[in-house]
Amino acid sequence: MIGLGKMGLSHLAIVRAHQQVQLVAACDSTAYLTDVLAKHTGLKCYADYDRMLAEEQLDAILVATPSKLHAAMVQKALDKGLHVFCEKPFVLDVKDGERLVELADRKGLVTQVGYHYRFVGAFQEAARIVKSGALGTVHHVRAEAYGPVVLKAKGGTWRSAKSEGGGALYDYACHAIDLVNFVAGTPASVSGVVRHGVFSRDVEDEVYCSLNYASGASGQLCVNWSDESFRKMSTKISVWGTNGRITADRQECQIYLREPVAALPELKAGWTVRYTTDLTEEVWYYLRGEEYSAQIDYFIKSCEMKRLNGQNSFRSALDADRVVAMILADGSAATPGAGAPLVSAAAAPKGLLARIFG
Repeated sequence: MIGLGKMGLSHLAIVRAHQQVQLVAACDSTAYLTDVLAKHTGLKCYADYDRMLAEEQLDAILVATPSKLHAAMVQKALDKGLHVFCEKPFVLDVKDGERLVELADRKGLVTQVGYHYRFVGAFQEAARIVKSGALGTVHHVRAEAYGPVVLKAKGGTWRSAKSEGGGALYDYACHAIDLVNFVAGTPASVSGVVRHGVFSRDVEDEVYCSLNYASGASGQLCVNWSDESFRKMSTKISVWGTNGRITADRQECQIYLREPVAALPELKAGWTVRYTTDLTEEVWYYLRGEEYSAQIDYFIKSCEMKRLNGQNSFRSALDADRVVAMILADGSAATPGAGAPLVSAAAAPKGLLARIFG
């Protein structure tokens, strides 16, 4: 695997605990980190990605580096004939994604991107019900993601640097977009984009837009990673149809049907609530949530089965990247943030108190 940051270390622990795979080597540029891992775990570590690819006999690689590095690193792995699991977002340029999808298809390689919400039981149940047609004709979808990531103006990391592919759009919104694609289908266009920097100067902290479907259905995307009212990232999706609605988050899936449907006899008219604890299968190793282990297990099984059209493939992840590209095109630049007031000083009233106290 390549990249030993927050997600990389999580993946490392999960992969090493899996009985059907051997983690041969890891690569990261932080010498202190790799020295500690090599000394205390015996893991062979590299500082150079090309050298690791040249010297090790590998079947697959897991890429968990900053977003801007994904395309080049995935390309090298595919060229070597390796199956690839890549953290989200897949790529920052749709053309890169199209090239990599074509290369993986041509070589017959398994691909997967780390959109772990597709492995949460409540979201899987929502997708199953919508695809069954139980809601009737779908006419609206709403995806939301909120959390307390950036709560003050401060020096940033790669996640808050525009050149690195950070910001709420890539770090938060892409999860919500992929959920929309998974549950309700991919929108044909976006409009009314708002990208606002609340505290950040280089990237957006909020993203809002309308989603437009070829069928005439509509949607909304609402993302804010500067919301202190949430303890951690909270993601929710709601879908409205002519026969009812469905709302799902990490904890539960709420279904309301006007009339029961033959396709899902277990759902009656009115409200039904399905809880994630009842919908989630146990995993061999728990870290942060069952979905993180479940997605790695799915990738490993896909490699064994040569399953090329599985869940979260490069092709499906590219659909999310295309929606991101449409958002960027419609809202060409994020509004400057760093705590900018809604009413500027120049536009504020200049009364006596204002002149005295500023």
